[in-house]
Amino acid sequence: MGTDSAMKTRMRGSLRATAQGLALGLLALTVSIVLFVLSVVSLALMPIGVGVLTTPYVLDLVRAHADTRRRLAGKWDGRPIEVPYRPFPADMRTGFVGHVERLNRMLKDPATWRDLRWLLTDMTAGAVTAILAPGLLAEGLFGILIFAGLWTVLGDWWYAFIPVRGWGSAFLASLLGLVWISVGLRFNPYLVRAHFAVARASLAPTRKAMLDARIDQLTETRHDAVDASAAELRRIERDLHDGAQARLVAMGMDLGTIEALIERNPAKAKELLAQARQNSADALTELRDLVRGIHPPVLAERGLGDAVKALALRLPVPTDVDVELDGRLDAPVESAAYFAVSEVLTNAVKHADAERVWIDIRHDEPAGILQIVVTDNGRGGASVGAGSGLRGVERRLGTFDGVLAVSSPAGGPTMVTMEIPCASS
Repeated sequence: MGTDSAMKTRMRGSLRATAQGLALGLLALTVSIVLFVLSVVSLALMPIGVGVLTTPYVLDLVRAHADTRRRLAGKWDGRPIEVPYRPFPADMRTGFVGHVERLNRMLKDPATWRDLRWLLTDMTAGAVTAILAPGLLAEGLFGILIFAGLWTVLGDWWYAFIPVRGWGSAFLASLLGLVWISVGLRFNPYLVRAHFAVARASLAPTRKAMLDARIDQLTETRHDAVDASAAELRRIERDLHDGAQARLVAMGMDLGTIEALIERNPAKAKELLAQARQNSADALTELRDLVRGIHPPVLAERGLGDAVKALALRLPVPTDVDVELDGRLDAPVESAAYFAVSEVLTNAVKHADAERVWIDIRHDEPAGILQIVVTDNGRGGASVGAGSGLRGVERRLGTFDGVLAVSSPAGGPTMVTMEIPCASS
């Protein structure tokens, strides 16, 4: 029974590879050829201006075609091909000037030229490896049909290296056909893998491209960290100037007035003393809130888990917190995670109209990943866009090579997943 099951599984895999090879071969011999011709013609027409208008659109089609092959590599071969394109700036201009700038960036991107090289290899070596998968079975079936009587219609015919002129040679053709079918059923999955290997050689980012992308990412996160630090310093300065400092100045003025009135008008002096005492209490409260906003004492003393639990207790909606941490994390990581959770919870309460929130915090020790999932039953529709609080969370996590994923369909629920590479102690 085990042998039969393995054989059936292998047979299904081979037939599936046959269908995949047919689809890949058709794509290579139609779409790849058309896009390669359009690309060459469009680039050739750039000196007279026509290509300037058409090339970005053609290259968009090429990228879409290449991205389809990358996705198929992950779905059919189990090894997706990374997308190596350099991102366009968010503030890129519109109109004709933006069109030309976009073209310039595309032509300067090495991935564009690797795509064009892939089109050439896809319609040659890629097409051959893909078409061989269904071709072997089709050729084998044709050999069997020859012996079934097709040779009487075709007349004298060469089947591979066999001249078919009678029933004897037709029988030999059917035997060869069975060989082709056996070879196809055995090697079709490998032919599809070979096709994706050819595609990967051109479409996958080179080591230099990966290093350049990594440098760009680190540069961007460094700038984000510097900007965030500057913004935090401005916030602290503003809070001190508008809050505690103003109250301390007012308290000093009250004390001066009290000194002048203490003998002439003791009642008024007593009233001002009460006001000064209230100002000092308010200033102390604001200073505590300011310190808590910089680095909450509970976070420094008891760690991320207890700090998030304390944060949840202050929310106006019921919040369940589940924490699985083996030890303390690095202080910068704990701080980033805490304020990221705080921002997500603020969004859930203020914008999502959530009635309940669930927080799950755990550390994957083997992988060295801190994972935080915040789920709410609000109205959904959250996204990581310009100007949103989640964009700030993404920048905060990016400083530590962290990632942010948001699942928020209309109507909810919203699930925000944050992952930060780190080690616990």
